[in-house]
Amino acid sequence: MPLKYELIKTCKQSGARLGKIHTPHGTIDTPIFMPVGTLATVKTMSPEELKQMEAQIILSNTYHLFLRPGHEIVKEAGGLHTFMNWDRPILTDSGGFQVFSLSEMRKITEEGVEFRSHLNGDRLFISPEKSIEIQNALGADIIMAFDECPPYPADYEYVKKSLERTTRWAERCIQAHQRKEDQALFGIVQGGMYEDLRKQSAEQLTSFDFLGYAIGGLSVGEPKHLMYEALEYTIPHLPSQKPRYLMGVGSPDALLEGTIRGVDMFDCVLPTRIARNGTTMTSEGRLVIRNAKFEKDFGPLDPNCSCYTCTNYSRAYIRHLLKANEIFGIRLTTYHNLHFLIELMKNVRQAISEDRLLDFKEEFFDQYGLHNNDKGF
Repeated sequence: MPLKYELIKTCKQSGARLGKIHTPHGTIDTPIFMPVGTLATVKTMSPEELKQMEAQIILSNTYHLFLRPGHEIVKEAGGLHTFMNWDRPILTDSGGFQVFSLSEMRKITEEGVEFRSHLNGDRLFISPEKSIEIQNALGADIIMAFDECPPYPADYEYVKKSLERTTRWAERCIQAHQRKEDQALFGIVQGGMYEDLRKQSAEQLTSFDFLGYAIGGLSVGEPKHLMYEALEYTIPHLPSQKPRYLMGVGSPDALLEGTIRGVDMFDCVLPTRIARNGTTMTSEGRLVIRNAKFEKDFGPLDPNCSCYTCTNYSRAYIRHLLKANEIFGIRLTTYHNLHFLIELMKNVRQAISEDRLLDFKEEFFDQYGLHNNDKGF
C-alpha cells in the first residue's frame, strides 16, 4: 500500500488529531503545512533550504507542469523527485482548481475541460484520465482526483450538478490510475457552502475507499466563518482512519482553526506570495518590511525566530534589498515565512500532544493580533 495513516492521539481539549502519514519517500508528521512548489520549485528556495527549515512534504501543480516543461520530460528525467532533487514526499494537485480559475478561457463537458493555455493561448484539454496520466508520469507520492471546483457564490443547482460530475470523474480517475502500488490517490469533496451537498459528496466519495480525502472548494473567496462551518459539517462524514487535506489554506488563523476541526494537511502559496512584496509573518504579527520605519532598524526580522534570515540579517538590510529589487531580499523573506508556518505547525503538534491546543490558539492569537485581523496573517 503506497500510504498509511497512523492516528497517534486526539487532543482532549480540542479534538484535533496528531498523526503520521507513511509514504514511499518518508513519513509526514500531521497536522502539517505543505509549501507549494508550483513548477517543481518552491519559489526562490533550494531543496536543501527546505530541508534545513524541516519541510516534510511539498506540493506541485499538475496544470503548470503539463504546460511546461511537460509531464513526458519530467518522466524521462526519472520523475519529479529526481528532476527537482527532492527525496521527501511530494503531493500533486489534479489541475482542477487551475483550470476552473480560467473561467473566461474554458469549457466544461462531461468528458473533461477544454481550455486555453494562459501562456500562449493554445487550445488544450484535460479529462480525468489525462490528469491521472500526467500525475502518474510526475510520480508524486500523493495524487488527486480531477474535480470541478465551483466558484463562490454559486447557486444550489449548479453546485449539485458540479459535485455529481466530480463523483463521476473520481470513478474514472480510479480506473485510469496506473501506479496504485506507489502513488496514493485522494478524492476531493465538493459541495460549496451547502451542508446537504457536502454530506452527499463525502458519502459518494468515501464509498470508493480512497486512501485519503481532500476538502476542496473552500478558500475561494468566501468569508472565513463560512469555511469553518463547512469544515464542521463535512469532516464528520470522512473516515477517521484516513488523512484529511484542506486545499489552498495557509494563513496562521486558518491553520489553527482547521486543525481544531480535524484537518491533517494544508497547503497555500500565501507565505511565498506575500514574501515577494515584503510582507512577513512574525511572532508579534504581520510586518511589512518595506515600510520606511525599518530603514535604520538593525534588529532581526523577528527577535523570537531562529531561522537563517533572522539569525544573520537585519530589518534594515532586508528592506534595502527589497527596495533595490534584489532577489536575495525575496529569498530571505520567503525563507522566514515558510520557516514561521512550519514552526507554527510543530508547536501545534506539541500542543495537541499536551491536550492544550485551545489554550495555545488563544495565546497565539493574542500575541499575533489575530483577534481583530480578518486577513489571518
